[in-house]
Amino acid sequence: MLYLPVLVMGVLALGTYWLVRSTPVVEHNAPERVRGHEPDYFMHGFSVKSFDPAGKLRSEVMGDVARHYPDTQWLEIDAIRIRSFDAEGRLTTASANRGLTNEDGSEVQLIGNAIVVREAITASKGKPEQVRTEYRGEFLHAFMDTEQVKSNKPVELRRGKDVFTADAMDYDNVQQVILLRGRVRGTLTPTTR
Repeated sequence: MLYLPVLVMGVLALGTYWLVRSTPVVEHNAPERVRGHEPDYFMHGFSVKSFDPAGKLRSEVMGDVARHYPDTQWLEIDAIRIRSFDAEGRLTTASANRGLTNEDGSEVQLIGNAIVVREAITASKGKPEQVRTEYRGEFLHAFMDTEQVKSNKPVELRRGKDVFTADAMDYDNVQQVILLRGRVRGTLTPTTR
C-alpha cells in the first residue's frame, strides 16, 4: 500500500509520455512557397470593358491570349487591341503584337508593331478641330488616364500629312506638347487653301 501512489504516478507518467509521442506535430509558420513569375490564370479570345459612373464605355481591351501574373499584378496580352474614350467621347485606338497592362487598364505597354491612333475631330462648322494623329514604333508606353504616350525606342509620328521620326518621344495630349529626342527628322506638308 505504501508504494501504490508511486506506482499509479509512474503509470500516469508513462501514459502521458506515450500520448505526447503519438500526437501529430503541428507545423509552426511554415514558410510560404515562393512564387516565380508564373501566370495564375489565362484568357483566350477575350474582351474586357470598363465603364464610367454614367454607364458610358470608357475603354475596351481585347486580345488573343492573356496571362495574369500575381507577382506583378499585370496582364500580358498577345495581339492586343485597345479602344479608349476620353471625357469628351473622343476615340483613341491602339494595337501591338504584345502588350502589358495593369489591372485597371490605365497604363499599357505596347511591344512589337505598336500603333496608337487618335482620330480626327471636326468642329461644328465642318472644319477640323484636331487632325488624325498616329504613333508607330516597336515600343510605346501609353498612360490612358493622363493621355500621355512615351517611348525610348525609335518612333514615327504622323499628324495629318506631316511625318516625324525620332529616337525617343514624350507626348502629352492634354498639354498638346510633344518632345522628340535623338535624331529627329520631319516632313511638313503645306495645307491647300
